[in-house]
Amino acid sequence: MTRTVPTAPTPGAGVLAEARGLELRRAAHVAVAPSDLTLPAGVLVAVIGPNGSGKSTLLHALAGTLEPAAGSLTVRGESPSRHARRTAFVMQTIPVPQGVPLTVRDVVRMGRYPRVGWFGRFGAADREAVDAAMERMSVTDLARRHLDELSGGQRQRVYVAQALAQEHDVLMLDEPLTGLDLVSARTIDRLLHEEPARGVSVVHTTHDLDEAAAADFVVLMSGRVVAAGTPRQVLTEANLEAAYGHGVLHGPRLPFLDDPVDGVR
Repeated sequence: MTRTVPTAPTPGAGVLAEARGLELRRAAHVAVAPSDLTLPAGVLVAVIGPNGSGKSTLLHALAGTLEPAAGSLTVRGESPSRHARRTAFVMQTIPVPQGVPLTVRDVVRMGRYPRVGWFGRFGAADREAVDAAMERMSVTDLARRHLDELSGGQRQRVYVAQALAQEHDVLMLDEPLTGLDLVSARTIDRLLHEEPARGVSVVHTTHDLDEAAAADFVVLMSGRVVAAGTPRQVLTEANLEAAYGHGVLHGPRLPFLDDPVDGVR
């Protein structure tokens, strides 16, 4: 059994999540082998790795939608399922109900349901939270449109707005920038970097090394936690080859972040 000793979070930042001997399964399949991990709070965390590396599975465990098969996992000092009331989670694939006339505003309003309930009465604060979330995601002008009338990028911004409308201190997103148009990608990417300044811990999965390099903290996966720390600590040639396999980095551009040696990178 191989475990990675995680890099300590930034002093004073606090701890978002802590895992010890964490094993995650999808049915009988071990998606994440026993691993140790500590994530700092109040920063942007990127989880990266090849297809099938356990990125999304780890995110589901942190969001409280998947129970650990073994080991321990806490988010803000409590079980992920218990903290889920304060965790806004945007999944990679969200099915659109066919034949249900949901407008953009209807969907964003659902972000308030954990507070007011499905049939609760919306107050001024709830309406303000919905309006603010729609404004930040630039979907206010789409308020009366139905979901099935939207492009993929517009729809993704609506789901992120729904998460923002929820009262949360943790925001988790599964590959939020994959396949988006430029406007939607820029809008969501700006949000990822703005939320920590508001005191929100952000965790997102990605396939993009540039996105990972722009994060404050990186978790590299390959069926286990290969490495965790700052982008410079994690995105090294040795770590990336351990996760992606030998030779995958050879090409016109080296995506790893090694320290320069004698002024030569």
